[in-house]
Amino acid sequence: MQVTVYNCRAFDEKDLFMEYAKELGIDLVLCADAPNQENIFLCKGSQCVDVITSKIDADLIQAFHDNGVEYITTRTIGYDHIDLTAARACGIKVGNAPYGPNGVADYTVMLILMSIRKMEAILRRTALQDYTLAGLNGRELKDLTVGVIGTGRIGATVIRSLSGFGCRILAYDLYEKEEVKQYAAYVPLSDIWKEADVITLHTPLTEDNFHLINQETIGQMKNGVVIINTARGALIDSDALIAAIEDGRIGAAGLDVVENEFGLYYYDHKADILKNKELALFRSFPNVTVSHHMAFYTRNYVETVVKDSLMSCKYYMEGKENPWEIK
Repeated sequence: MQVTVYNCRAFDEKDLFMEYAKELGIDLVLCADAPNQENIFLCKGSQCVDVITSKIDADLIQAFHDNGVEYITTRTIGYDHIDLTAARACGIKVGNAPYGPNGVADYTVMLILMSIRKMEAILRRTALQDYTLAGLNGRELKDLTVGVIGTGRIGATVIRSLSGFGCRILAYDLYEKEEVKQYAAYVPLSDIWKEADVITLHTPLTEDNFHLINQETIGQMKNGVVIINTARGALIDSDALIAAIEDGRIGAAGLDVVENEFGLYYYDHKADILKNKELALFRSFPNVTVSHHMAFYTRNYVETVVKDSLMSCKYYMEGKENPWEIK
């Protein structure tokens, strides 16, 4: 059995892939780049391909199918980067690789603290050896209301972590969890817009919540609200967020993800002109912390998704019940 692995990072994934593949009896074809029409031939002879958050559109799906691929696994929890409709039309199955929630949850709490304590502005000033205090007065979490949208594994872990800070926590999800109610009060979204000093997003991207945060919903929020996004960039209308930052309605933001990040993140673009004006603007604001979609990135994550993605492929190729397959 053979698996073609795209986006394989030499510095942290390659050795693990080779180790686990040997244990599982899988032959590997490794490619450092994202799949495209130029390197698609590498998957010929593989029933399964293994990817990350590269855009897998209908054309790539068809090319995979034409080369005999039957199963695509992504080393991520989210799978909105894969055209599921096209995959199903071709008879290609898709799987994901959920990992522990603590890495993203920790990172979220870090971004909240950095945002309310104005750490981006502090670091910029310190880099210039400007050690003044004016304009750097922060807030304490115990005095704030935090709205958590999405209480799956990550959102629930964020809530449990935040409970130790003594802040008031509001939560929203289509499916309420009893264990979350120990720490947070479930409320309608409209209450989160009106009452939260900090809003953090932990929901998958769907057609229904595309641009969940937009001009209209921002208009319902508290003046000076802090927005945190470690989920998916398209949950936020970038233009609306930029306008609200510029006029002061948004007090700060912590963004690990942005719209149209495909093809930018995880590559060295030092000498390139980036085709993402919104990202450039976010990076220019002293009250916005931007990182490159890496809240997930811990040792535990790498080991988990490499092994589980290969296990998913093995289960598929052996016709076994596959807990990672997206139904």
